[in-house]
Amino acid sequence: MRYFITLSYDGTRFHGWQVQPNGISVQGELQRALSLLLRQNIQVTGAGRTDTGVHARMMVAHFDWDIDSSQFAVHSSLCTKDCELLLLDCQQLAYKLNRLLPRDIAVQRVEPVTGDMHARFSATVRTYHYFIHTEKSPFLRHYSCELHYPLDFRLMNQAAAMLLTYDDFGAFCKSHADVKTTLCHVTAAAWHQTSPSEWYFEISANRFLRNMVRAVVGTLIEVGRGRLSLDDFRRVVEGRRRTDAGESMPANALFLVKIEY
Repeated sequence: MRYFITLSYDGTRFHGWQVQPNGISVQGELQRALSLLLRQNIQVTGAGRTDTGVHARMMVAHFDWDIDSSQFAVHSSLCTKDCELLLLDCQQLAYKLNRLLPRDIAVQRVEPVTGDMHARFSATVRTYHYFIHTEKSPFLRHYSCELHYPLDFRLMNQAAAMLLTYDDFGAFCKSHADVKTTLCHVTAAAWHQTSPSEWYFEISANRFLRNMVRAVVGTLIEVGRGRLSLDDFRRVVEGRRRTDAGESMPANALFLVKIEY
């Protein structure tokens, strides 16, 4: 039986989502907790791979789990028996996961899905937010990027709108990344103001390349500072060379906020 887990996490102390040989990861913590509770080696597959320090208000992962009726007594606190099939008590499992996982990971729900559902490949849209603020704030420093130069958000939004007209984003892909294609379908890209000194960039696409969002934001910042014109920005995208784009922005201000299926 396949199950989806919807969770959120503060990525500050993690070396990204994916299991790392010499670092703590969100995937590793989730697998450890599930394996302990279900008393077998559980592997989880996430909807994506957030980088070191990146947060998720919504991440989805799946795992497969089946046991025979002879094991019911061992798992009775986490199972229901229905028509000779053993099913997880999803509400109870979510509760116990939250008791076992560290405080910077929270499970919102566990739910059974059909076997053809895949956390990564069945996802149709992913949405990220990147936060910036332009006045010093002790309450934003961990989850927003502080900038102190003037930015032309009107021009930045004009440049962002161009992203919807392209499908190859090699210019924003981390150098030497192991990817088969740099094609992505971007469906939304815009800056939104939430206070006189706070903004966030929202971008949605069917898939993202490694480091793509932070590289896009860094290049849009160059437009906002007047260092790149709109024509320059277009040439960067069309040139598909990472060296032509702006610098990658800090990870702490980036959030994966929504995954759609």
